[in-house]
Amino acid sequence: MLNKELRGKGWVRYKRQFELQLFAYLGIVFLAVFSWAPLFGLIIAFKDYSINTGISGIFTSQWNNFKFFKEFFTSYRFSELLRNTIVVSVLKLIFTFPAPIILALLLSEVRVSFFKRFVQTVSYLPNFISWVLVYTITYNLLSEEVGAINNLMVNLGIIEKPLPIMSSPDHFYSLAVGLSVWKTTGWSAIIFLAAISGVDPALYEAASIDGAGRLGRIWHVTLPSIRGAIITVLIISIGGMLGGGMGGSNFEISYLFGNPNNYKTADIIQKYAFDMGLKNGRFAFATAVDLCQSIISVTLVLISNKIAKMISGEGLF
Repeated sequence: MLNKELRGKGWVRYKRQFELQLFAYLGIVFLAVFSWAPLFGLIIAFKDYSINTGISGIFTSQWNNFKFFKEFFTSYRFSELLRNTIVVSVLKLIFTFPAPIILALLLSEVRVSFFKRFVQTVSYLPNFISWVLVYTITYNLLSEEVGAINNLMVNLGIIEKPLPIMSSPDHFYSLAVGLSVWKTTGWSAIIFLAAISGVDPALYEAASIDGAGRLGRIWHVTLPSIRGAIITVLIISIGGMLGGGMGGSNFEISYLFGNPNNYKTADIIQKYAFDMGLKNGRFAFATAVDLCQSIISVTLVLISNKIAKMISGEGLF
């Protein structure tokens, strides 16, 4: 009798929340069509698949005994691609992860509402600028040919000739990290601002009574209170690190800012898979390459979650 009553109440609540439930179902359908269903295509990484055979070739192609994985790992470019992917990803994680936390802490201490809203708006805007437009802006500012900043420094006598920022392999890492910090910090700060807004004001009052100043309240109240959000975002960022994480897509940066002059530092695994798949038509090989990166990313999530639980007792699962 009790179970029937509970089911009846659950059905009434379900009908009351039908619109919200519908949004949830649409999200599930979206994931099923664009995220889960394509996973079936991963099988071609283990087969001698050709695009000419169509969908039926997925079933009829011969197994290749991990041929494409062996080819990738033994390629002369493997070490270079792996190095570039790891260096760009780690540098972006180091700089793009703490930046939004610092910005959120600073904004939470601002008491002038107009100035606070203005800074928030200005810091959010770069997130809505596409990487293509970012490249165009950067090119017009930093290129050797028409770069406004380069020309200004030459005219002022600061440098003798324009710096090859857009073409030199020595500048790619700093260019990628700098643009990522500028583009994503404001938007990522929303997560931590939301967490800070949920901190009990009584904790700040108690800390003030104990003699804590602003920095003391931030260190002893704010940061411990948002520790869960910080750990969650960190684990997710580490898991997506090879793809760019919070710092935006590594592929878009590599594809747009890479060129024949800086490819030794600009080419990463994702771009290599793109070139092999869409440019060279080697879809099975490209799938194997991307699958390797996905396996590494999942492993990073598991490891980071385990370490986080060991250190702080909190994790994603």
